Amino acid sequence: MNSEWSLDVLYHGTQDPALQADIEKLQQQIDSYKELIAALGSEAPAVTLRKVVEAKEELQTLMRRLMGYFSLRRSANSSDSEGAAYQTKLQNMTAGLSKENVIFEKYVGQLENLEEVLDSDEVLKQYHFYFQQIQQSVSHKISDEGEDVFAKMNLSGGQAWHDLFDYLTSVVVADYNGEEVTLAGIRALAGSDDPQVRKSAYEAELKTYDKIKHGIAYAINSIKLQVNTEAEMRGFASPLDMTLEQSRMQRATLEAMLEAMREYMPKFHAYLRHKAEMLGHKNGLPWYDIGASVGKAGSKKFTVEEAHQYLVEHFNNFAPDLAQMVDQAFKEEWIDFYPRGGKVGGAFCSNLPFVKQSRILTNFTGGFGDVVTLAHELGHAYHGMQIQDHRPLNTGYTMPVAETASNFNELIIMNDAIAHATGEEKLQLIESQIQDCTQVIVDIYSRFLFEDEVIRRRKDTFLFPEDLEQIMINAQKEAFGDGLDPEYLHPYMWCCKSHYYRPNLSYYNFPYAFGCLFSRGLYAKYLEEGEAFLPKYRELLKATTVDTVEHVAQIAGIDLTKPEFWRASLDIIAEKIDLFLEA
Repeated sequence: MNSEWSLDVLYHGTQDPALQADIEKLQQQIDSYKELIAALGSEAPAVTLRKVVEAKEELQTLMRRLMGYFSLRRSANSSDSEGAAYQTKLQNMTAGLSKENVIFEKYVGQLENLEEVLDSDEVLKQYHFYFQQIQQSVSHKISDEGEDVFAKMNLSGGQAWHDLFDYLTSVVVADYNGEEVTLAGIRALAGSDDPQVRKSAYEAELKTYDKIKHGIAYAINSIKLQVNTEAEMRGFASPLDMTLEQSRMQRATLEAMLEAMREYMPKFHAYLRHKAEMLGHKNGLPWYDIGASVGKAGSKKFTVEEAHQYLVEHFNNFAPDLAQMVDQAFKEEWIDFYPRGGKVGGAFCSNLPFVKQSRILTNFTGGFGDVVTLAHELGHAYHGMQIQDHRPLNTGYTMPVAETASNFNELIIMNDAIAHATGEEKLQLIESQIQDCTQVIVDIYSRFLFEDEVIRRRKDTFLFPEDLEQIMINAQKEAFGDGLDPEYLHPYMWCCKSHYYRPNLSYYNFPYAFGCLFSRGLYAKYLEEGEAFLPKYRELLKATTVDTVEHVAQIAGIDLTKPEFWRASLDIIAEKIDLFLEA
């Protein structure tokens, strides 16, 4: 089994005639699209919309294939200069489409009989929600020329700063025990069984950021200034409002979730204090022990082949189609497994619906946690499988629902492992699950507070590294309360999380809390309904690309705008914490 993914389903390298032909074809499609937009209004609305939709479908499919190929290449090797050059070329080619897109959207916005037009055509019928979203967004468009300039300037603005962040964090090395270790490698030691290793790795990690923090500070300042500018230009009250519209999510839903989360913070603080005492700390849990195991972990180390077999067996008990997809992912080289120099840290899944596959990047070291991470990313791939038969413009789901299937997969694996474990291993697994929830509830809340403060202050202030460090520390103190040792926090979390550096996607933090809690509510319904839940679950995932967050939840009978649902999901976690405190 190959330890690196294969991108041959896309292209066989830059010398592949198919790639060169597609780049030439992309330029032809761009030119044709511009001519089509220039002739808007010369034909009946139904004919016009059908022609534009089909042109946009072709463009999007080809752009996603080309851009996806080079993006994946650079994730596996950030020093891929050839890939970077092609990526820049493609970005320059497609940036010029913004003006035409806005002209088309404004044309759609002024159609008074849109519903009647859509119902007159079989293809257009499938795009009801798509066009409703266009009409809703028209009021936030700037001038045609302004959109064009903004998109082009972003390449040397926000996107360039994002690329700098990726580059700095992937090539910087930590000095650890006389050796050079990648940032991803040093952060992986946070889960070591040796307490001295955890502490020394934490100290080495913090020192490593001194090498890159100034460049990263300029990156986050520039991106957040651009975000503030864009929100103001588009008439949004704040970047958060802009994000919520992008997320197809009501502010009432976010506020209900945050309200419930704040109510349950003392329960998480109690867990952290108890864990600290078990590890011999008297002043709360130091940051370097957040990932420490409590109880005796299973000693088993998984090979990739064993992880493959384990996941297929366990998912087959839930949904055979999920197990079959997992088997395909391993056998057909969808996954890039091991850490190495130049490869980005963490893990992600990239859906490729136009080829009915996905690609998954992890930094696998063989622990059970790495198997759970694989399950998580394969959940994203399963989500991709549910939406791949939509028409091309209907294959994008938003941030909040993006973490639904991934967290659901985690629950399947973790709950089964806990059910079959005994003694200290059972305790360790329960604590591991609580630990993960603490990260996506408490730590994510601290990241939300941090980003909100940075965006607010960046309107009229440049934030130097020491300013960003203090904002992060304050956010961690508010979120973690007395659960953490205030002498050992992590002032550089803004230096290692790529979510802050997406110029077109702010607040990529609360969706993790959403995914954690939403998936638990869904899992509770699965336990209640059994196999009858599965068709509903698949329908819900499929609907995420063609409906609002709130309407998607209603498929499962859930009202997201009320704190009660979120409290019920948090109760599930609180029960696990009580078990841990009593153990």
